[in-house]
Amino acid sequence: MRILIVEDQPDIATLIARNVSKSGFVADRVGTLTDASAAIRDNDYPLVLLDRRLPDGDGMSLIPEMKRTRPGVRIVIVSAARKIDERVSGLEAGADDYLTKPFAAKELIARIRACLRRPGGERLPPITIGALSVDPNSHEASIRGAPFIPPRRELILLEALARRAGRAVNYPVLIEEVYGSEDDSCLGALKMLVSRLRQRLNDKDASVEIHAPKGIGYLIKELRRD
Repeated sequence: MRILIVEDQPDIATLIARNVSKSGFVADRVGTLTDASAAIRDNDYPLVLLDRRLPDGDGMSLIPEMKRTRPGVRIVIVSAARKIDERVSGLEAGADDYLTKPFAAKELIARIRACLRRPGGERLPPITIGALSVDPNSHEASIRGAPFIPPRRELILLEALARRAGRAVNYPVLIEEVYGSEDDSCLGALKMLVSRLRQRLNDKDASVEIHAPKGIGYLIKELRRD
């Protein structure tokens, strides 16, 4: 599961990302409203950790856009703005929770998990490709109704491909989604990951195939048996 961290102070962003990653999530980091808006348009984040005091404005101004374009997103404001009126205004603007700085890492993770457990929001339909089904809400997969439980990174990769089934997903996008990095050095690791996932799907006779358009990336589609 991917979480977006909107925080302009590198030391705080690194601390949050480290704790989020240790707890089994993939952390994406941006430091401005502009970059946050672009990230939200391009990725279906279940939860966003949002600072208020950003270089290009108040993080709260981003909440209406997030709620409009990603109705199911959970928003936790993490801010040094700690007055009662500031906390109340954040919650009334649509945030699901408000955590003031400084904070304990355990409390941050507990609040993230609590927000993700709450019902509500728009539920997306399962993605079906061949005999494979991927649920973007629970981030679970099944083959002919039986749970398909690959290792975590393989599952992230599978969902990234499934959300764009039939379309090629380029290397940088997959590297960023799977590894939370834009480092090209991850390309070799990505190729090995695809190979393992492809073999696992073949072993389960999922009736899907992962293609590798030369020099572009990967795409997943239903396996046609003529």
